[in-house]
Amino acid sequence: MRDDITYQVLVNDEGQYSLWPAHHEVPAGWRFEGTRGTKDECSAHVDEVWTDMRPASLRAAMD
Repeated sequence: MRDDITYQVLVNDEGQYSLWPAHHEVPAGWRFEGTRGTKDECSAHVDEVWTDMRPASLRAAMD
């Protein structure tokens, strides 16, 4: 990952997060979560909100 570009936080239907360069089109199966910034800012946000790394389908099956 490069430190000199803006990133955005993406999330998929399974509740998994990814950092993606903001100047690239969002890939199929992912959506913009609402956060943009440096790699460190986006990583910190993901660390804060993605507290259960199990896919949503597994969490639902275990409930």
